[in-house]
Amino acid sequence: MEFAQPSATGRAPADWFTGEVWWDTVHPDGAPSRKRANLVRFAPGARTHWHSHALGQSLHVVSGTALIGTRDGAVFAARPGELVVCPPGEEHWHGAAPDGSMEHLATWEGTEDGSPETTWLEPVTEAQYAFARGTSA
Repeated sequence: MEFAQPSATGRAPADWFTGEVWWDTVHPDGAPSRKRANLVRFAPGARTHWHSHALGQSLHVVSGTALIGTRDGAVFAARPGELVVCPPGEEHWHGAAPDGSMEHLATWEGTEDGSPETTWLEPVTEAQYAFARGTSA
């Protein structure tokens, strides 16, 4: 058994997120395990870009209200204690509601062959985010 050194809190990259987002790596890449986990904090209105995970992703909401959108136009609101499971390959986004911060624990797996575990796509537009809130753009 060992106690791993925690990594410093980091600002999430603007290439993958809109708005102010910070994360802590909870479970880093480390063979033989393929488990990954980050505790992610979103400022009000902040969100990921569209993306998908080769082996899926689970989001456990810790605080605030999470908005999770899919390409078919569905948007889900998840609250503390709820778990959202995104299937492998499903393009989606997630972030905070406009009126409050949100924190979730994101878990996913790395691929066995070293291929990309996450495919990052374009930003969620203001119109898509406004639609998620049930308002016009």
